Amino acid sequence: MPYKSKIVLSVLSWLVILLSFVSLFLSSWIIIPAPNMLLLNLGVGAPEVSPLLFVLSSFSLLLSFLYIRQHKLKRLAGIFSLIGLLLCALVLVNISPTQRQMAAAMKQGLGADYLEKIPVKVSAKMQKSPFLLVNSFRGIPLEKTRHQTGIAFATPAGVPLTMEVYQPPEVGKYPALVVIYGGGWQHGNPRANSAFNQYIASRGYTVFAIDYRHAPNYRFPAQLDDVRTALNFIRQHAAEYEADTERMALLGRSAGAHLAMLAAYQPDAPPIRAVVNYYGPVNLTEGYNSPPHPDPINTRAVLKTFIGGSLEEFPKQYEIASPINYVTGPLPPTLLIYGGRDHLVEARFGRQMYERLQNSGNTAVFLEIPWAEHAFDAVFNGVSNQLALYYTERFLAWALFNP
Repeated sequence: MPYKSKIVLSVLSWLVILLSFVSLFLSSWIIIPAPNMLLLNLGVGAPEVSPLLFVLSSFSLLLSFLYIRQHKLKRLAGIFSLIGLLLCALVLVNISPTQRQMAAAMKQGLGADYLEKIPVKVSAKMQKSPFLLVNSFRGIPLEKTRHQTGIAFATPAGVPLTMEVYQPPEVGKYPALVVIYGGGWQHGNPRANSAFNQYIASRGYTVFAIDYRHAPNYRFPAQLDDVRTALNFIRQHAAEYEADTERMALLGRSAGAHLAMLAAYQPDAPPIRAVVNYYGPVNLTEGYNSPPHPDPINTRAVLKTFIGGSLEEFPKQYEIASPINYVTGPLPPTLLIYGGRDHLVEARFGRQMYERLQNSGNTAVFLEIPWAEHAFDAVFNGVSNQLALYYTERFLAWALFNP
């Protein structure tokens, strides 16, 4: 073989080994718990893009057979690629069983005939399948909507608070969905998860993405006060934004889910038809006493910042700030969606909330996605979000379009 050809082949071999190692490194975060916030992004994203990583590992395996001549290097690249394939398969082979479990949980919580209560014109717009492989690569199609930004609704303590409104393309009167972002009560803005807001609006809802003040400058209950102020503003300006506030639901993520539950469960809450909780804290007292391990965000430090001190200093505040303590009388139907590998808000808290709601005679559905980390829906076309979105839109349609 000519000298130049040997050099080219050698370079290709090392590139293939590098590719196989990268595919293995990325895939490994499907099972490795992230020890810090920097690596948490990999822990969140890896299972969600597992179809893409599966293709990458398959490609590197093929290239190792085609271009690597040295037996030891070929075997090394092959092992890297095969392990990557197996890690991705842990997610892919569990999609169908998880679909079935989620479908059964929906029927158990809402009734076996709950889909029949959704008007045909509404169900016709919804995703036809809980998971479409093609959407993992091309993205979930988004339709045109109307979008208004920077709508001021309050200035508590001189802090300007705004909201964004997403509306269907045609003028009308639509059920209202109020969306509250997460971020440990310290970060975030109403622009978060815009793809979700646009998707839901295109299905026939007026979506209000609201803001609230952040800790540590403003501690609890400032955030709850702001959510309640936003709800009052929406009710007062409902006609202007084509919203039917008699058909209103709250949806939050993480800290936003915590605020959504608190706002909806207050004794003097405005009429709320449903609550959707994506991986939200429900029991701050227990969360402080038994933080996750590993603990990428330092849970106790986050709670101290939000409440203003430790559990020992403010036990009553932790109790007042825990949605689980408001489950006494009739409450709006609640959908709880958690990741089985969530290392910020463990799924056991969602299950605990579900059991408390069930035992008190309230309607609730608990969905657990075994491979998912916290904030799994940050990858909008990811495996977990496709499943969550499929059942979320059915839950909302059942709650808001059902007479």
